[in-house]
Order: sequence, then structure tokens, then C-alpha cells
Amino acid sequence: MKAKLILLFAVLFLGSGFNGVDQGRTVTGKVTDGQQALPGVSILVKGTSIGTTTNKKGEFSLRVEDDKAVLVFSYIGFLTIEVPVGGKRVLDVQMLPVPLPQNDLVSANQKVLIGGGQKLTAAYDREQPAMIRIRPAPGYHNTEDYSPVDENRFQEVMNSPLSTFSIDVDAASYSNVRRFLENGELPPIDAVRIEEMINYFDYDYRQPQGKDPVNIVTEITEAPWNAEHRLVHIGLQGKTLPMEDLPASNLVFLIDVSGSMQAPDKLPLLKQGFKLLAGQLRAKDRVAIVTYASSSGVALNSTPGDEKQTIKQAIEELQAGGSTAGGAGIREAYRIAREHFIKEGNNRVILATDGDFNVGVSSDGELQRLIEAERESGVYLSVLGFGMGNYKDNKLELLADKGNGNYAYIDTFNEARKVLVSEFGGTMFTIAGDVKLQVEFNPGYVKAFRLIGYENRMLNEEDFEDDKKDAGEMGSGHTVTALYEIIPAGGAKQTDKLKYQDLRPSGAAEGNEVLTVKLRYKLPGGKVSKEISAVLADAKTSLEAASENLRFAASVAGFGMLLRNSEFRGTATYEEMLQLARGARGQDREGYRAEFIALLKTAKLLEEGREPVKDLSLRTDADR
Repeated sequence: MKAKLILLFAVLFLGSGFNGVDQGRTVTGKVTDGQQALPGVSILVKGTSIGTTTNKKGEFSLRVEDDKAVLVFSYIGFLTIEVPVGGKRVLDVQMLPVPLPQNDLVSANQKVLIGGGQKLTAAYDREQPAMIRIRPAPGYHNTEDYSPVDENRFQEVMNSPLSTFSIDVDAASYSNVRRFLENGELPPIDAVRIEEMINYFDYDYRQPQGKDPVNIVTEITEAPWNAEHRLVHIGLQGKTLPMEDLPASNLVFLIDVSGSMQAPDKLPLLKQGFKLLAGQLRAKDRVAIVTYASSSGVALNSTPGDEKQTIKQAIEELQAGGSTAGGAGIREAYRIAREHFIKEGNNRVILATDGDFNVGVSSDGELQRLIEAERESGVYLSVLGFGMGNYKDNKLELLADKGNGNYAYIDTFNEARKVLVSEFGGTMFTIAGDVKLQVEFNPGYVKAFRLIGYENRMLNEEDFEDDKKDAGEMGSGHTVTALYEIIPAGGAKQTDKLKYQDLRPSGAAEGNEVLTVKLRYKLPGGKVSKEISAVLADAKTSLEAASENLRFAASVAGFGMLLRNSEFRGTATYEEMLQLARGARGQDREGYRAEFIALLKTAKLLEEGREPVKDLSLRTDADR
């Protein structure tokens, strides 16, 4: 596409024209793309951490100090705009999609934006103020790294009746995939980890009723993408603890302040997010701040959680510059966490970075051994990824996996609020450690099975009962979902018979029992695991009659397979997954499922070779 892209840049101000000073006014309004309401738009009072987000109707309400306040409206896929409050009590704002990259322009008033999968320079033409032209910033190179994902294949039950894996509560892949799609391009195949996409969403599973902190639910129906196959749904629900019952926290914020963190979607966004987290701390909690660039340093000694102003001020004063000595920072953060260790408390290092380690300990092997050694202290690790262009997803996923923690990617203020406020308990407080699943399939019912996702979480059969083998952690209120695609006995898949084994199922294997799922977990700080189990029988439930939980998870799995161009996607199409998701939206209080539906539509347009600029976040009445 050549030269000029003309967009209408309109911000409509409605309401009273009062010009006097009114201290402490409340400003309300609605944000749209000109046609549809935009839920989840981040709105901040410029220069502060005071903000809100729009609701499902695109509406907001925000208290401001005076008429001089400026509101900053930001939303992935759209231009960030600043609106002076002036004397208005009502601000209705129309946001514009980020234009797709252009190659030729003459720069006027420069402003750095993120869009189109790359860093862009936007020029506003003084002679034609409605004209927006953009080009890649000089010297830009994309050096993002992702570990390869080799999809799980079908396993013959007669040869391999067991499937063993560690749970995964990470959700970084989904928000990272969203970032690509809302910037107008399909994500790299290896950025798509299907289990993380599925587990980004909460599901309505039954809370544990007994002494165990985890509950197992199972279900089976037809596979949406293959009429001859069945789809098994396994859900885990972690016990939700009230905030007042959560143990005291000993937190160390480990913050990357190297030169690569200067971009608006890195350190500035990081600071907003950590201020939100500071607002959740209680008097019995403690927090320290360690920074690292060319070397590591302590920006804030361990401080009681109720000294919020002191903590927020230390965060606000952080500045980026220098190279990235991540290993030194990790050691210092763990040292402080050990020094202030709270017995039976939540002792955790929270690492925030783009993952670009380039000084000292930097290789994957070195970092893995460092984290594995440090985790023996009983200190957990949470990893928060930021930024684009040089993002090192492979390193951050590895660190969270080996550090007994979780991994999230934060691309917007709204995502920071989700991870650090809405899901604070699940993100920060572990209720079950080293959680492993082992599924035994009935050869009288199942010919072959395939676990969808979890490729880098697979364990050997003997690892299940080995309490020394590390596995995943579940937090307060966390849900975990796993899907198996199975080929029923008598189905088409067949391998050569083995010479030395009797392949006939025993009488006990006959009937409608599909599988037995076993789960092992340790209580926090425990050394010995406990086992619980559940049996799944096939009630021949149709896809239409299956639960919303199963149908929505299936739509996300199908979406992931389409993005990966998976050989197992069968007959799946974007339109079919869109309809499946629409029918399984449920209550969707935060609008995350509506956002997913919008992503499906964007991906469909991109696959068809159309320009999705004006459709990046369209929601029809059926999607709200």
C-alpha cells in the first residue's frame, strides 16, 4: 500500500461548557471506534497512576483533581490520544486504529507509536492535520526469540496407555498473540502455545469441598474439528482463599532498567503496573525493589506494605539505561528474599523484563542452573514480560518454569490490572505445588489419544510418583484446563501389531469408561505429595449440549491450531470457532471472551489477505 492513509481523527466533547474551576470533579463518557463501543480501554490521568478502564458498554467514570487534568486513552491496535479535561464533565471519545506501515513520508511532529508488529514513527502533517503517515523507525530490527514447539502427536493406547505432564497456569502466550493480531499481523507459529491460550481464561469449575486444595472435573463430547473423534476436557479448580486469609507476603520486585527498557510499552508501563500491585499490599506484607542494568542495585530496602507512598515513589524514580546484567540482579533479589523470609508466608521474587540478558550469566543453560539452585530456598519466582522487537519469550518461559512460578506477558495497562490486581491471589499465592497429572486411557474404548498443547510440560511415566521431580504450581482460585483429542476404539488409526504383546483389552477395560485421571500435589513447603483421582465415562453428550467451559476451551484450542496451521486442525475454520465461542461466552464479567471473539475476526481477515485496520476491535451486538 503506497503513500497516504487518510483517517478521521475526531474526539467529540459533549456535556456542559462550564469554564470555572471545579476541584475534584467526576468525568464520565463513552469510548468508541466510531461505530462500536470499546470495552477495556485504559484511561489514565496523565502524570499519575490514577486511572480506570471502560466497561463492556465502553463507558467510564473517573475522578480528576481539576480542569487542568489530561486524560490519556490507550488501547491495543489504536492510536493513543490525550484529551484535556478543560471544563467538561462528559467526554465522548472516538479512537482510531493504528495505520498499517507506510514506506514514504516526510516527518513533521514526531511521536513514537507501537503498531504493525514493529516500532513506528508517526508524522502529523501541519498542513493536513487529519493526515497520519507512518514508517518503521530508523535502525529497527526484530530480534524476538521463541522456543520451537513440536506439537504432540497421537499415541496408540495399546502401546502407551499413560499420558503424564506438569500443569501450566501461565498465560503469556495469549496476550502476546493478541499483541500481534491487534497490531495487524499473524503471530509467529512458535509464539502460539495452545495450553497458555486456553488457560488465559477463567472457567466455572466446582470449588474443592474437602481437605484437598484442588478439585478435578471431567467431560467428553465430539471433537468440533473431526466428526470421528471425541474431545476430552479435564478441568482443575484451585481453592479460592479470601484476601484476608492469604498469608503474609515477602516480595522482591526485580526490575530491568537497562537501555532496552526505555520504550513506552516497557519501563513506563511496568511502573504503572507495579504501582497497582503496591496498592494491593497490606501492613503485614513487605516489599523490596532490586534493579539491574550494567550492574544490580537496591532501589528500596524491604519495606512494610502499608508504606505505599514510599514504595510508589521508589517505583516512579526508576529510569532506564545501560546493558543488562540479569544474573547479578537475580542473585541479589533472592538474597534479599532469603534475608526477610517469612515462614509459612508467600516469599517471591517478581521479575519484570523484556528478557534481553546480555551481561554476565545470560545463556539459557546458565540461567536455568542459577534459578534451579535459588528455588531450593523456598522462594518462588513470578516473571512478567514487557515490550516487543527484542522480546525474549524463550528465556522468560524457562525462568518461570524452573523457578516454581508463573509467567505473564503485559502489553497494556488493562493486562497489568488483570494480572496484578484482579488475579492477585492466583498470581502471587501458591496453594498447591509440584502439581502433576497422569491420565490412563481405557484400550477398550480409546484407540489413540493426543494431548493438545503442554508440549514443554511433558513428563516421563515414572516422574509422576517421584516427589523430587519439579512440576507446576497452582495459586488461589486458579483454574487449569487440558484437552485430549481421542480416536475411539474401532476408529481409523491403526499401527502394525507388536510381536511379543497381547493387544486384546481385558474384560476390565471394556465398557464406557474412557479414562482415569490422577493428580499429585504438595502443600506449600511440603516434601511429600498426595494423590487424588477421577474417572470419566462417556455419556455421549453432543457438542451443543456440552458445558460452556468445554465449548469455549474447544474454540480457543481450535483457534490456536489454526494460527499454528496445525496438521491436526481437521475441518476447523475461523468462522466455526467464532460461532462456537459466541455460543459459550457465559457471563463474561470482564469482557475477556468478547475480546477473544474480536481476535478471531481479526485473524480471519488477516488470513483472507484483507486489511483489518478498521475491524481490529469491532464487536457486534452478538459479541457484547
